[in-house]
Amino acid sequence: MKAFAALLDRLSFEPRRLVKEKLVLEYLAATPDPDRGYALAALAGALTFRHAKPAILRGLISERSDPRLFELSYDFVGDLSETIALMWPIDDAGSDLNGSSDALALSDVVHQLQAAGKTDLPGLLTYWLSRLDETGRWALLKLVTGGLRIGVSARSAKVAVARLGEVDPSEVEEVWHGLEPPYQPLFDWVEGRGPKPSYSDPAPFRPAMLAHPFNFEKDGPALNVAEHQIEWKWDGIRVQAAAGRDEEGRHVARLYTRTGDDISAAFPDLLEHLAFDGALDGELLVMRDGKVAAFSDLQKRLNRKTVGAKLLREFPAALRAYDLLAEGGEDLRPLPLSERRPRLERFVGEIGSPRIDLSAVLPLTTLEELAVARSDPAAYLKGPDAEAVEGLMIKRRDTAYLTGRPKGPWYKWKREPHLIDAVLMYAQRGHGKRSSFYSDYTFGVWTQTGVGADDPSLVPVGKAYFGFTDEELKQIDRFVRANTVNRFGPVREVTQKPDGGLVLEVAFEGLNRSPRHKSGLAMRFPRISRLRWDKPASEADTLETLEALLPSGSS
Repeated sequence: MKAFAALLDRLSFEPRRLVKEKLVLEYLAATPDPDRGYALAALAGALTFRHAKPAILRGLISERSDPRLFELSYDFVGDLSETIALMWPIDDAGSDLNGSSDALALSDVVHQLQAAGKTDLPGLLTYWLSRLDETGRWALLKLVTGGLRIGVSARSAKVAVARLGEVDPSEVEEVWHGLEPPYQPLFDWVEGRGPKPSYSDPAPFRPAMLAHPFNFEKDGPALNVAEHQIEWKWDGIRVQAAAGRDEEGRHVARLYTRTGDDISAAFPDLLEHLAFDGALDGELLVMRDGKVAAFSDLQKRLNRKTVGAKLLREFPAALRAYDLLAEGGEDLRPLPLSERRPRLERFVGEIGSPRIDLSAVLPLTTLEELAVARSDPAAYLKGPDAEAVEGLMIKRRDTAYLTGRPKGPWYKWKREPHLIDAVLMYAQRGHGKRSSFYSDYTFGVWTQTGVGADDPSLVPVGKAYFGFTDEELKQIDRFVRANTVNRFGPVREVTQKPDGGLVLEVAFEGLNRSPRHKSGLAMRFPRISRLRWDKPASEADTLETLEALLPSGSS
């Protein structure tokens, strides 16, 4: 447990992805089984404990400290696990687990947490928390809640495992879903002690091929458009639909995100249309009467373990197919796109489902035509779907379906984002390395009667927590602390006067009506573009300006 705590501590302060992967690799190489397997599961988000809830942790610390002091401390620190780890009182037996790194094995912690009943958990956690050091307590609580927040993705953890031997990370991803912690067969394979784990799942995940952003000035001159397949980039989420029959003849179908997360349970209405033997790569969308709905509609279906009849009826899921990865047990990924595309067209036609259609290939032959289509999809895409286009996909026709993000074969050329000037209204502390800064911002625009009225008013239109540099973060944090006018728990309200507020230039991908927001609007991917110290708050945009950006037909 001590080595695992030290790893998490190092990872939480390390910003570089490659260094993080190196730290994980060194830990996996030095740590015995099964501890390293459970650590890998924690890093990959594959460990859950049924009864471990934040409410239990809050209850334990509230019994041992002044509730008001805890709330103030939590407000300052910004992270529940770190706050409890710092405030937990140590009794006379506190040295029991501190003297030896082997005193408490990570595997013992996992086994006991998995076996503990709801009434057993508080006593178990109390025993450990009272005997671990500060870093150990923090790591334990991170493990229990599952919210590591240390900047290590499941993909990075799998890359580190592959680097233990001479194994391609994509091979690790392909067998991952057939394994369970502590992954002994996986370690035996990558370290050369055993065979590649067998995985007979008829609907496996196949690692996705990703695209690089297209730079017009840098990549444009060398691009031969005739050698590429041009498609729209749709405003949904990239998914993989896999289906087939198991050894007993039962049909199995699954829907995966591009990172391999199984989201089948949230989309049973689409799953019942995967009556084929193969794997499709495509875009998950909500569609009504043949029209692609706003991304905000799709968001209502995401991150759900179950979905009710009303959501199924009002937000029907559909798949727009980009590629065919497998058919009838044949792996098509080694084939060039020029051969996969005709097979995809035939495959989708044979499915004959109203929930699965084909991503169109655009008849564009010059870079100039690409530029026009990207900036004005309606010029090429007749009908309502033009408003659901994010940009263009540019794919070499002679390229196989390659794992990861190879440079050159695929490009994505997204449309320029919308920009508005908004006023900072509220700020909240961040998490992890940002826990000492106010880094999560709510911003607003003036109502139509706001600027120049007797009682100017702002209405919130979005939240953002990225897009700024570390130096700009410090500048905003200083502004928040110096201009706080009210506090609501961990949130600070800042001055919003026309002559005294902070103007933020906000970039976002799209805008839609939303009854869940006070403004009636919802932004797609808002982020801070730059700080407008030069502009008075009175010159920020109005709600009327944003409403003019709504897609036609919004009501």
